[in-house]
Amino acid sequence: MLVRLIDPDKFDASTLCPGFDFYFVGGSTATDCTAVVRAIHAACSTPVILFPGSPTQFTPEADALLFLTLMNSRDPRFLIDMHLLSADAIAASGIESIPMGYILIDGGRESTTQRITSAQPLCPENPDEIVRYARTAELLGKQLIYLEAGSGANNPVPQAVISSVKQAVSIPVIVGGGICSPEQMSDAFVAGADLVVIGNHFEHHPEQIPLFLDRLATKR
Repeated sequence: MLVRLIDPDKFDASTLCPGFDFYFVGGSTATDCTAVVRAIHAACSTPVILFPGSPTQFTPEADALLFLTLMNSRDPRFLIDMHLLSADAIAASGIESIPMGYILIDGGRESTTQRITSAQPLCPENPDEIVRYARTAELLGKQLIYLEAGSGANNPVPQAVISSVKQAVSIPVIVGGGICSPEQMSDAFVAGADLVVIGNHFEHHPEQIPLFLDRLATKR
């Protein structure tokens, strides 16, 4: 499955198009996702899932919510405090909430997530450590694993890391960050990714979206 990540601060409705399996909406600094969710719903029937960077980004108008835990953070704000701020509103809304283990991996440059959360990215040359985090997330009851190289990463998550995690857990594996070509997207799927997320590249090169969708169509 191919997912397009929309940062509300950089949203351009003219680039919306059919073909994606999901739209993820959220960002490290955005404060309001409601208008973007409404715009996507008005433009297409693709499900919209919140991928929030803070409690202020919650909106019950989305189809579902990724209730994420930054697994390799040492800051309690991103382990539990942020969750407490939005739990009542999420529960009252009745929105589907999907617990997810979010694992930040070194993509060759400091990401916005790293800068804001002070999380130390895991070394991609040490897949055993990444696997331990993924296994821990599953044992804690997470329903998804997200391997994140960071927005605009120089290097995407390596195939060896993806395949090691996929073999170690029984829940779906999402991969994002640094994917800039249809070939890199295909490599992630071949390695075992269940969902591939692309955001930053499409912000800068929306004209390339058809290339990715065409490549995806040939694999289905």
